[in-house]
Amino acid sequence: MQRIGVIGAGQMGNGIAHVCAVAGLDVRMVDVSDDVVTRSRAQIEHNLNRQIARGKLTDAEMQAALARISAGTDYAAFGDCDLVIEAATENEEVKREILKHLVPHLNADALIATNTSSISITRLGAATDRPGRFMGMHFMNPVPVMQLVELIRGIQTEQATFEAVRGLAQRLGKTISVAEDFPAFIVNRILLPMINEAVYTLYEGVGSVESIDTAMKLGANHPMGPLELADFIGLDTCLAIMHMLYDGLADSKYRPCPLLVKYVEAGWLGRKTDRGFYDYGGEVPVPTR
Repeated sequence: MQRIGVIGAGQMGNGIAHVCAVAGLDVRMVDVSDDVVTRSRAQIEHNLNRQIARGKLTDAEMQAALARISAGTDYAAFGDCDLVIEAATENEEVKREILKHLVPHLNADALIATNTSSISITRLGAATDRPGRFMGMHFMNPVPVMQLVELIRGIQTEQATFEAVRGLAQRLGKTISVAEDFPAFIVNRILLPMINEAVYTLYEGVGSVESIDTAMKLGANHPMGPLELADFIGLDTCLAIMHMLYDGLADSKYRPCPLLVKYVEAGWLGRKTDRGFYDYGGEVPVPTR
C-alpha cells in the first residue's frame, strides 16, 4: 500500500491522515467543505509541531509528511487509492450514504476500511460492491498518541484483506487487537457501559461530577475520570454507542442513562461545544452539576 484515502477531516480523520503521512504514505483526505479541510490541515500541522517539540520528529520529517497530504472535497481523488478509510461521524445512515457515493470512484482492487467504533462491519460491508474487501479499522483518539487499533472482520471479509490492513496498522507503528463483529467490539463494549454507569451514579445523586471523577482517578488509577472522558469523547458519540449496545444486544444493562440523553438533547456534548459534564468556557473546567 502506498496511497491511502481518508473520508472525514475531523478529529479522527485528520489523526489518521497524520499518522499515515508520517509513515511515508501518500494521503488523499476529503470532507464536505473547503473550510473543514483547511482547518484540518492546520490541526495536522499543529500536532506535527507538538511532536517536534517532544523530539519525536524533525522539521524536515514534518515538511515531508505535510507534502504527502492532499485534501479537497471531490471523491474522484480516491481513484488511485489502495485503501480508503471512512472516518465520518458515528451514524450508520451517514456512513452508508458515504460508502454508496465512494464506490463508483474506486479502482476494482481497492480496499475499504471503516473507523466505526460500534457499528456492524458486516452490515456496512454489505452496502458496498466489495464486502470481501471491506473491514473495520478502529483507531483510538487521539490517533497520533494512542497505540491501539482494533481490527474487525465482517462475515464476508477475505483473509487477504485482513492481512493487508493488519500490515498497514503495523507500518503505522500501532499495536493490534483483533475483535469479532459484535456491537461496540472490545474497547467500547467495556468502556462505554462504565461511562454510562458513572452518569447513573451522578443521576442518582451518589456523587457529584467532581467526586465521581476524583474517585476513579485516585481509586482506580485512571488517567481521566469517566465524566471528563465522556466530555472528551463527545456525549453524542457516547449516547450513540450505548444505543447500539442496547439495540444490538437487547440487554437492559446497556440502557442509556436518562441524564446522558438530556445532556445530548440540550446540545451539551462536551468539549466540542464547551459544555458537558464540565463547563469549558473559562480557564479551568467547572462541573455543571
